[in-house]
Amino acid sequence: MVSTTTLFALFLVYWAIISILDKKGILERYNISTYGPVLMIRTVRGQALLDILARPKRSWRTFANIGIVLMFVGMFAMFFIIILSDIAMLTSIGENTLPEPGKFNEARNIFLIPGVNEFIPLTWGAIALLVTLVVHEFSHAILCRVEGIRVKSMGILLAIVPIGAFAEPDEEELFGVKKETAEGLGADTTDGPIERRILGTEKEVVPIKIVSREQRARILAAGVMSNFVVAAIAFFLLFGPVLGAIAPMSDTMIINVTSGSSADIAGLENGMVITQIDDTSIQKANDIILYMNNIEAGTVVQLHASKDQNLLVYDIEVVNDTDDGIKGTYVNSIVAESPAEAMGLESGMLIIKIDDTPIGSSEDFVTFMNSTKAGQIISVVTVRADKTTEENVSSEIFDIELASGQDGDSEKGFLGIYYGSNGLEIVPLGISIGEFPAKDYLEALKAIPSMLGGYMGWIIILGLPIFGFAGEGFPGFSGQLAQFYSPIGWGEPLGVGIFWIANTLLWVGWLNFYAGLFNCLPAVPLDGGHVFRDYLHALVSKFISDETKAKEVSTAIAASFTMLILASFLFMIFGPYIVHGF
Repeated sequence: MVSTTTLFALFLVYWAIISILDKKGILERYNISTYGPVLMIRTVRGQALLDILARPKRSWRTFANIGIVLMFVGMFAMFFIIILSDIAMLTSIGENTLPEPGKFNEARNIFLIPGVNEFIPLTWGAIALLVTLVVHEFSHAILCRVEGIRVKSMGILLAIVPIGAFAEPDEEELFGVKKETAEGLGADTTDGPIERRILGTEKEVVPIKIVSREQRARILAAGVMSNFVVAAIAFFLLFGPVLGAIAPMSDTMIINVTSGSSADIAGLENGMVITQIDDTSIQKANDIILYMNNIEAGTVVQLHASKDQNLLVYDIEVVNDTDDGIKGTYVNSIVAESPAEAMGLESGMLIIKIDDTPIGSSEDFVTFMNSTKAGQIISVVTVRADKTTEENVSSEIFDIELASGQDGDSEKGFLGIYYGSNGLEIVPLGISIGEFPAKDYLEALKAIPSMLGGYMGWIIILGLPIFGFAGEGFPGFSGQLAQFYSPIGWGEPLGVGIFWIANTLLWVGWLNFYAGLFNCLPAVPLDGGHVFRDYLHALVSKFISDETKAKEVSTAIAASFTMLILASFLFMIFGPYIVHGF
């Protein structure tokens, strides 16, 4: 991953280059403007296409009217979430429990820029961002033409990578904003009729149409509505037919191949997923243990293993070694603010016993935890996973009080670890294996749509790529995660292409959903801010007859909301640094 310092240095070089090009007039020749480091690339092409697309005016107005309703729903939801976040942070500060600054507070992760934000992959993120921007701004442009507003230009905003798109409507017609002419004549800032003088004449005046509040709201809500529709389509395809064409191969992966062992000689590699030994299907690591208990030394077994969707068969001789090694459940990561974190469990530990129960696999761990209750105190025995091959390995014991379950069962005990990705050593084969709950993970993904009837499903959708189900994040089917799955059914002929489709749909859906919600916020200059101010003005006018005074009051209230939301975001980002230090 490129460091923040390197990215900042590249950004300064980029800024210097565009500054030189701007001063020499090169950018202006290509209709490109600069706003600091941001390039605004305009085009007047596509006007005829906009007029064609805008022809079903009634349908577009219905579409946008639904968007206004959804915008207000999103507006209240987002504002409520922000207020709850502020309250939670203030409570944490008061109780001295505010977490220290982490990756969520890094400057690079504040903005949703693919390749810079460490949570957003460059390829899939860039595709999704482009779709999001084009859909949003193109919808604004179409509704402008539906309502008879002139679109002066369209284009994209660049700061090394695309950071936005725009459609430039005639601001005099849309907002009643004064635009100075070469003679210093222009329009007044008002919601009423505006006149524009024709240069070189004394009498000829052309009236400028100013759209109504409802028309303006439809134009502004169209972008949000389009983002929500694209997100809905992407998620429908992802959680329906696409995930239906993906199946887990096994939960068991090779973590390490002992150098010079029979497995190493046969050609096994780290990262391979084991699906079968001889005629026995392998799903869990314990399946291998049970099978190998009945195999004598000198026997040649056929191990089926897959890497990069290529399933191969390897002949491996079982060696004469009675050392069973140390078995346990590997701690991959710790859930924030969980009992495990509070009592000192760390990533890299191997849980080998809980109370008097040996934990030889992830299955043993899950079975034990399913029998626990909230408030129960358990004794967890661990060793360091990287010390398991040493003699006289020392263990650590943690007495932990379990919290309430996190899966809807408040009675079940919750420890707070994410297990897998390392594991127990299978000495007779010369490999170390680990488990990942591939089947359960896929089922959890497929279950998300059924959870959208409650607020938790929407929270999971909003945080899925970053937080995942247990703080691990779900960036899509790529890297090691993709090794556990294979295409089936209609997706089988596509091979790895099914994963490309899944990743594209995930990020297109997520970025459109996020962008739609973000633009609902009642903060100018966001779309929701303009709509909020307009409807607030209409409400205030019912109580204040003086139109000028009503506009001043509504503008002041809207500005207060904008400042509150901005302050809340800054507080969420920099609060941990203020408390714990930079």
